[in-house]
Amino acid sequence: MIDTAIPHKPNPMLEELKRNKVWLASIAILILLAILSPAQARFSLAFTLDALLHTAPFLILSIAIAAWAGATGADSLIARAFTGSPLLMIGLAALAGGLSPFCSCGVIPLIAALLSMGVPLSAVMAFWLASPVMDPSMFVLTTGVLGTEFAIAKTLSAIGLGVMGGLVVYLLARGGALADPLRAGIGNGGCGASNLRTPQPVVWKFWAAPERRAKFGREGIKTTLFLAQWLVLAFLLESLMLTFVPAEIIANTLGGTGIGPIALATVVGVPAYLNGYAALPLIGGMLEQGMAPGAGLAFLVAGGVTSLPAAIAVWALVRPKVFTLYIALSLSGAFLCGLLFQAWMGS
Repeated sequence: MIDTAIPHKPNPMLEELKRNKVWLASIAILILLAILSPAQARFSLAFTLDALLHTAPFLILSIAIAAWAGATGADSLIARAFTGSPLLMIGLAALAGGLSPFCSCGVIPLIAALLSMGVPLSAVMAFWLASPVMDPSMFVLTTGVLGTEFAIAKTLSAIGLGVMGGLVVYLLARGGALADPLRAGIGNGGCGASNLRTPQPVVWKFWAAPERRAKFGREGIKTTLFLAQWLVLAFLLESLMLTFVPAEIIANTLGGTGIGPIALATVVGVPAYLNGYAALPLIGGMLEQGMAPGAGLAFLVAGGVTSLPAAIAVWALVRPKVFTLYIALSLSGAFLCGLLFQAWMGS
């Protein structure tokens, strides 16, 4: 029997739209704002450009490292450096995340590279959960606004959240529940990465080989374009939150003491968190008005991990089930940190 079915031919325009859907979403937001509120459109555009400029040093460094690792073949060495005891890796990754100077945006290329090179998701998740909560500059600012005790509690929360999340992922991964965590087209399959299966010799002077110079350029451009589309969208959405979610509403919602406000602060921290620096004086004002310290810590921890730049970064790299687990771990961990801190302050 002759098959007379007409073979399906992909529509080039449709394929191009799929590849650029994130850019199109950002453009659509700006066009809509320009029509409805030109002043807001100007503010959102200026906010986005300023945020990109602020994070540029971290991004450039991360992109250069990712491109260099791919061009030289050093990614295989990096992957092998993360081999060994999974529990030790989780602890070290959480510690590094809580103390690293990288923001949630600047660490995206590193996370993508680690996952694609075969680093266990448990260690990566530990780093990913801890990194947005605390960094050296945030510690100094938190000390100045909320006090040393609160800054130490926030640092310990970051590390503890990373350890807890890493252990949960480790246990789930042992049962095969989190195989192939990366989205299609990101890396080469996570835990089964070829860099671990068939390591290649490292060519440190990659610029001497034309094909490796070309690979450095391709990797750099690919990573830059990938980051740019998601960061532009994230910062645009953040600018809208700053305008349409007044701080007074957040303060009125999260006031009070007890376990209830801690749970509420954990949940409200997800959509209401502005950014790490703007949130500190907000929480400081609510603490002066009688807000429970545990609720303030829960808000800062949950909001930091699930803030738009951090959450969109995770969504862009991993499959929905891993993203859902990331959110669940951040909320449960933030609530637990709030409870422990409240118990410590009351003792």
